[in-house]
Amino acid sequence: MASMWAFAIILNEKNQVLLCHRNDYDLWNLPWWKVEMWESPWEAVIREVKEETWYDAEISEFMWLYYKPEKDDLVFQFVCKIIWWKITLNEEADKIKYFDRNKIPNNTSSKQVERINDYFIKDRSTIMKKQLWPWTIDLMKQGKL
Repeated sequence: MASMWAFAIILNEKNQVLLCHRNDYDLWNLPWWKVEMWESPWEAVIREVKEETWYDAEISEFMWLYYKPEKDDLVFQFVCKIIWWKITLNEEADKIKYFDRNKIPNNTSSKQVERINDYFIKDRSTIMKKQLWPWTIDLMKQGKL
């Protein structure tokens, strides 16, 4: 049975993308995590934005559904907007920052960079996509990221 994950794309007024720097690895990522058995993907993404950033968010759009065959994962990508925030770092993120889409840090998962770029596609009528990138943690351990 596939695991389900929920990710948030959050933009500021300059159309920059919010990324969190992980505490456990030198990686930047979109706010995300696994959908728990007792919740929907849309509830999970709101919970994860809160846990990683301490920001209150609401969903403005369901973006795409991705399938990652190497892990049998389904990824729900939502566009969210912040409705309340106070910068608070925590055990999940030691930095929270907005980036221009053409200045995403190199130590960001290729899958997530692809999703960020997908957001900016003018016609997003296709909402399902396979992602065939290698697993990010494996790339890190191999020194390729």
